[in-house]
Amino acid sequence: MTRSKIAISLPDDQLARVHREVRAGRADSISGYIARVLAEHERRESLRALLRDLIGQYGELTAKDLKWADRALAPRQG
Repeated sequence: MTRSKIAISLPDDQLARVHREVRAGRADSISGYIARVLAEHERRESLRALLRDLIGQYGELTAKDLKWADRALAPRQG
């Protein structure tokens, strides 16, 4: 993957959060943290688009649908 270098400006509190994530080992670098956050955002937007398409095709979920999903996705006991 080709990478390009850019300069960005962040509010101090956001930059402090990024530095904390890097120091805590939850990101390899500032660039890595920002790339991860952007990738997560892209995945969420893709899921939102899929959900909009499904609702457009099949309609809104009903209370019955949600109850079924809660049962089907519940952790199994045992």
